[in-house]
Amino acid sequence: MSATLSRQQPQHSAVYGPVNSWRFGRSLGIDPICSVSTCSFNCVYCQLGKIQVTTTQRQIFVPTMQIFDDLRAKLPLEQIDVVTLSGSGEPTLALNLEKIIGVVKKVTRLPTVVLTNSTMLHDPTVRSALKLADIVAAKLDAISSNQLQQINRPVETINLPDILAGIEQFRQEYQGHLAIQTMVLSRWTPDMVKDYIEIIQRLQPNEIQINVPSRPRVLVRQLEARGNNIAQSTPYLVQNLKCVSGDILAAVATQIHDAINIPVTYPAVA
Repeated sequence: MSATLSRQQPQHSAVYGPVNSWRFGRSLGIDPICSVSTCSFNCVYCQLGKIQVTTTQRQIFVPTMQIFDDLRAKLPLEQIDVVTLSGSGEPTLALNLEKIIGVVKKVTRLPTVVLTNSTMLHDPTVRSALKLADIVAAKLDAISSNQLQQINRPVETINLPDILAGIEQFRQEYQGHLAIQTMVLSRWTPDMVKDYIEIIQRLQPNEIQINVPSRPRVLVRQLEARGNNIAQSTPYLVQNLKCVSGDILAAVATQIHDAINIPVTYPAVA
């Protein structure tokens, strides 16, 4: 069930990290949501744990000026490859997304990445804001409506055809680097691989990033979970999720690349 989030939140820094990302290198995180985890999905593997507020309602969670001040406090930036908008939920829910990206690019002059779950790409104002980003990594875990419900557990109004239509529309408008990010939770059947390839051919991304849930899932909300060092900083209770093997991930990547000749990247998995 969706809920409305109060605008009154305790102030935490909207800047975190840097985080070591296998996809983008050394990344400084920007969190447009912060205090209360807020998303249109409640994914079974999410490192944030159970999402506190599930919604598709856009609003300003963190004032743009706070993000500007938090970024300035981090200067000078050293050994940072990219700045990534992600953090405590779905960044495209932030109504000031376009202004945030503009501030990040002005202050840091580094490539800007947005990690999105793709659910808001039907909104032309969201697509317009994302055009400012150098890289957009759009989530696509499900190749069927049943998978969407089982893996991503979306807000009731969200469905797979609309997600795919939103990504496709964004691809037509976006001149930057579009990556499709997909979490592989179990061994894929040949039919699943075939269906996924057909979808990717429709979406025409620059890159495919297949991943496994390698970060632990916190059992109680912790702001630190937005980074990737939660396992080292516990006393927090966490759930370590079972991953598919590196061989399975590599085999899926090879099948996809051989079929459509789009670069497929994936992390090293033991």
